[in-house]
Amino acid sequence: MNALAGTSRNFRLASRLLGLDSKLEKSLLIPFREIKVECTIPKDDGTLVSYVGFRIQHDNARGPMKGGIRYHPEVDPDEVNALAQLMTWKTAVADIPYGGAKGGIGCSPRDLSKSELERLTRVFTQKIHDLIGIHTDVPAPDMGTNAQTMAWILDEYSKFHGHSPAVVTGKPIDLGGSLGREAATGRGVVYATEALLAEYWKAVKGLTFIIQGFGNVGSWVARLIHERGGKVIAVSDVTGAVKNQNGIDIPQLLKHKEATGSLTGFSGGDSLDPSELLVHECDVLVPCALGGVLNRENAAHVKAKFIIEAANHPSDPEADEILSKKGVIILPDIYANAGGVTVSYFEWVQNIQGFMWDEDKVNKELKRYMTQAFHNIKTMCQTHHCNLRMGAFTLGVNRVARATLLRGWEA
Repeated sequence: MNALAGTSRNFRLASRLLGLDSKLEKSLLIPFREIKVECTIPKDDGTLVSYVGFRIQHDNARGPMKGGIRYHPEVDPDEVNALAQLMTWKTAVADIPYGGAKGGIGCSPRDLSKSELERLTRVFTQKIHDLIGIHTDVPAPDMGTNAQTMAWILDEYSKFHGHSPAVVTGKPIDLGGSLGREAATGRGVVYATEALLAEYWKAVKGLTFIIQGFGNVGSWVARLIHERGGKVIAVSDVTGAVKNQNGIDIPQLLKHKEATGSLTGFSGGDSLDPSELLVHECDVLVPCALGGVLNRENAAHVKAKFIIEAANHPSDPEADEILSKKGVIILPDIYANAGGVTVSYFEWVQNIQGFMWDEDKVNKELKRYMTQAFHNIKTMCQTHHCNLRMGAFTLGVNRVARATLLRGWEA
């Protein structure tokens, strides 16, 4: 089941639980605006190439739309649509005043030089500058884009609208980016995990963790779990997997990866078949990589008691059912990885005020938002007698529905 079908299914289930009016349900699914632009640029060798850029703005009932821009060869309107919709519910779960959007350009960033990427980003910005804005739609980095991409968008947008640092988030610190943004998603995952474990009178200290994916999110999760006395017993990424029953020395592993670019050959652990990682014995499993890694083939063999979805859509609906029957507690992606967008919101707030926070304040506020959101989800679970995924979806959908009704959607 693809991302769009999965998201729409969860939305429909939530809407049934909430007893939403069928017309309102239908209108909440329809995107506010879909933008498609052709971006033609000269390559370094002088030839002209054209790329298709998208921006899907899903809903703005609760505030300006917010979502990433990805540069990837398979930027497919269906997937962008699903991700825009997911952002609408995610921002509502975190209780930040945004709606959802998503965008991208169908290109392979690896095959483009830095100057070609800059030209492409600037042409894309020229085509959509009057449809994004501080109080309209605020883009952010995603797959294949980074702080530098945001700097180019900011510069190009500012040529038309004057200096506007709040038009994008995930910027370099020197241009109004927020401290703590780099670690935000991973740190949010850890705060979410702590909130969940506290429900079961447990703490990170002393539990065993397995982390799939060791990119930005996975490496921060590992580092922070390690600092809190949790035992990370196995880690994997595209280069391979490493395990150590007594707990991996994460700072050493980070040094090894920095030096060699790979997890293999690390002296502080044994190699492990990456496919066995997900079904290895542990207390908490944290998928931080791709979607769909837990499916009907492997779900029955998962031995973890808790699964924290740091990736988007790591478990497909069939896996969800199998795991629920086994009594595995799943903390859903729509909440677990909302730390990134929450700190993006802090960045936007700081830019609008023209007053920057120190990193301690960013982390303290992030913890407050993540903890509060968890308690709100638990309340929805109790009200509707449902699992955490439906608790999060009902919370998000209900907030958007209420805002839509208050604003008068039929007029």
